[in-house]
Amino acid sequence: MCLGIPGEVIEILADRPDLARVEVSGVRRAINIGLLDEPPKPGEWVLIHVGFALSKIDEVEAKAALDFLESIGQAYADEIDALRESRIE
Repeated sequence: MCLGIPGEVIEILADRPDLARVEVSGVRRAINIGLLDEPPKPGEWVLIHVGFALSKIDEVEAKAALDFLESIGQAYADEIDALRESRIE
C-alpha cells in the first residue's frame, strides 16, 4: 500500500530548486516539489507520495493525518521504512 504522508519542509535545496528537504516522523529526505504551483517555504507542510509533493497542507491537517497514519500501524511503518531507504538526489 502506498500512502500520502505529510512532511514538514526543512529547506529548499539551493543547487536544485526543484527539490526540498522534508522531515517525516524523524526521517529527512529530499523530495521533488516540481508538481506544486508555488514552491513551499521552510516550515510549511506538504503531502508526499512516492517522492513527490502533491499539495501543500496546513499544520493542523498534517498533524491529524500523521496521528491517523500512526494509528493504522504496519502500513505506516512500511511507508516510513520505504522513505528511509529512498534516495532522491
